[in-house]
Amino acid sequence: MNARKRPYHLLEAHHLTVTYSVVDRDDLRVRPLISELFKGSGPWQRIGVMEWRPGMADHQVLLRSNRPARKWSSLKDRFTAQVKGLDAVLARYNAMLLPTGAHPFMVPAGEAVVPERPEAPALAHYRRAFELERHGWCNDQRAEQSFTFAGDSEFGKLHAATRLLLPILPGLCASSPFLEGRSAGFLDARLEASLHTYDPHVEFVGSVVPEAVFTQEDHDREILAPIAQALGVLGAIPGIDPEQANDRAAVAFFDRGLLTLRTADVQECTSADLAIAELIIAVLKALTSGRWVSTYLQRAWSESDLLPLLLQTMKDAGQALITNRDYLLMFGLMKQEHLTVQKLWQHLFVELYGELGPDARTRIAHILEHGCLASRILKHTGRTPSLDKLRTTYRQLGECLREDRMFV
Repeated sequence: MNARKRPYHLLEAHHLTVTYSVVDRDDLRVRPLISELFKGSGPWQRIGVMEWRPGMADHQVLLRSNRPARKWSSLKDRFTAQVKGLDAVLARYNAMLLPTGAHPFMVPAGEAVVPERPEAPALAHYRRAFELERHGWCNDQRAEQSFTFAGDSEFGKLHAATRLLLPILPGLCASSPFLEGRSAGFLDARLEASLHTYDPHVEFVGSVVPEAVFTQEDHDREILAPIAQALGVLGAIPGIDPEQANDRAAVAFFDRGLLTLRTADVQECTSADLAIAELIIAVLKALTSGRWVSTYLQRAWSESDLLPLLLQTMKDAGQALITNRDYLLMFGLMKQEHLTVQKLWQHLFVELYGELGPDARTRIAHILEHGCLASRILKHTGRTPSLDKLRTTYRQLGECLREDRMFV
């Protein structure tokens, strides 16, 4: 974080990091070009308040705001300009950026290239411990949102609210229905694949939903201590400590005062990513302020309470059915016995409409009217598409990214 006289407080500022694949413009196969593009520039390329960074595989690239922003709208022009700029560079190689949560037909075991990076010595150690050329590592395109907090009290409120919101996020932003050219059985196949990336060392990811901890002391004991033990078994990994090795769906960084949410799939354009982030922060503000129920009630939910709904939403996105009446009560719905995730998001959108900017309202309304991106992709492809059909559809998604427009 940039130097300030005081820390950022609860949900006062935020970061966004988006991951894309670099693919051939003609056949959409992954192109391992990133090492060449970043040659001589170090691990980051900084352009104003924006940064580009190589991903784990040589076809993955991350775009990030390098300091906290107070308004999502202030990032829109910067993100779209950077996407267009890199796309112009990639055009010289007959390559392009591909959005969505996962490449739809790459086979990581045969196509992913994980290079040796002097600036990332941990990669070699991770390669020895885990199978990196797989989905969840080399086919993982997430939109990470980081929110600020200061001190235990604010962390407790933010962590309770974030854990509560996690299970329904794929209903809004799932965009990965295909893996290796076939329907994956999950509309959010990227997130489902991430459940298995650390096998057999599950301490790094837990049950994906983070444990019910609300102070730094409890967080360190319940989450970081088991990770430290697992790291001890694997041996020292340069540059990696337990906090950095934590790969749950929400991860706290107390030294920076940030809670990072890793649940969202990348959308078809940066304005959609930003709109979803804006709605998420509006919901978190409502929850942390006790708009519907107290923080005390939000803290009562365990991982075993929340994980089944998350798994169902990963599979069915907006059509997942919430049958837990107590969960609906957390969002101010007192009369419903059951509700689809899509209908819950429509309720939240209406409740928080005034907290959103005009562009976010338009983008979220499009998603709620036409379904999450995964369901819109399936309307074009069907569940058993040919490779040519996948290429046609995902080529259109690449055009949406370049032109910053929604996919219908």
